[in-house]
Amino acid sequence: MKVFSGSEILATALKAKLEEAGIETLMKNNNQSNIILGSNGSIAVELFIDESKYGKADPVITDFKMSL
Repeated sequence: MKVFSGSEILATALKAKLEEAGIETLMKNNNQSNIILGSNGSIAVELFIDESKYGKADPVITDFKMSL
Protein backbone atom coordinates (compact mmCIF):
# COMPACT_ATOMS: atom_id res chain seq x y z
CA MET A 1 0.00 0.00 0.00
CA LYS A 2 1.19 3.53 -0.73
CA VAL A 3 2.08 5.45 2.44
CA PHE A 4 3.83 8.48 0.95
CA SER A 5 4.24 10.40 -2.27
CA GLY A 6 6.37 13.48 -2.66
CA SER A 7 9.98 14.56 -2.82
CA GLU A 8 12.75 12.00 -2.92
CA ILE A 9 14.46 13.58 0.09
CA LEU A 10 11.39 13.18 2.32
CA ALA A 11 10.63 9.70 0.96
CA THR A 12 14.19 8.58 1.73
CA ALA A 13 13.94 9.96 5.28
CA LEU A 14 10.64 8.16 5.90
CA LYS A 15 12.01 4.97 4.33
CA ALA A 16 14.92 5.02 6.79
CA LYS A 17 12.58 5.51 9.77
CA LEU A 18 10.31 2.67 8.65
CA GLU A 19 13.25 0.33 8.07
CA GLU A 20 14.67 1.19 11.51
CA ALA A 21 11.31 -0.03 12.88
CA GLY A 22 11.73 -3.30 10.95
CA ILE A 23 9.25 -2.48 8.18
CA GLU A 24 10.34 -3.27 4.63
CA THR A 25 9.61 -0.59 2.06
CA LEU A 26 9.51 -0.22 -1.70
CA MET A 27 10.33 3.14 -3.25
CA LYS A 28 9.06 3.87 -6.74
CA ASN A 29 10.76 6.79 -8.48
CA ASN A 30 8.60 8.40 -11.16
CA ASN A 31 11.10 11.04 -12.25
CA GLN A 32 11.62 9.49 -15.68
CA SER A 33 7.85 9.32 -16.32
CA ASN A 34 7.52 12.96 -15.33
CA ILE A 35 10.22 13.96 -17.79
CA ILE A 36 8.65 11.96 -20.62
CA LEU A 37 5.15 13.23 -19.91
CA GLY A 38 6.29 16.80 -19.36
CA SER A 39 5.00 16.88 -15.80
CA ASN A 40 6.20 19.52 -13.38
CA GLY A 41 7.61 16.73 -11.18
CA SER A 42 5.66 17.72 -8.07
CA ILE A 43 5.13 14.06 -7.11
CA ALA A 44 8.33 12.27 -8.03
CA VAL A 45 8.57 9.40 -5.52
CA GLU A 46 6.09 7.00 -3.93
CA LEU A 47 6.79 4.83 -0.89
CA PHE A 48 4.98 1.53 -0.36
CA ILE A 49 4.76 -1.01 2.46
CA ASP A 50 3.04 -4.37 2.85
CA GLU A 51 -0.56 -3.66 3.91
CA SER A 52 -0.25 -6.16 6.78
CA LYS A 53 2.47 -3.94 8.34
CA TYR A 54 0.35 -0.78 8.39
CA GLY A 55 -0.56 -1.09 12.08
CA LYS A 56 3.12 -1.10 13.01
CA ALA A 57 3.99 1.61 10.44
CA ASP A 58 1.21 4.07 11.26
CA PRO A 59 2.83 5.55 14.42
CA VAL A 60 6.15 5.95 12.56
CA ILE A 61 4.44 7.66 9.61
CA THR A 62 2.37 9.92 11.87
CA ASP A 63 5.43 10.94 13.89
CA PHE A 64 7.34 11.65 10.67
CA LYS A 65 4.56 13.83 9.26
CA MET A 66 4.21 15.74 12.55
CA SER A 67 7.94 16.52 12.52
CA LEU A 68 7.74 18.21 9.09
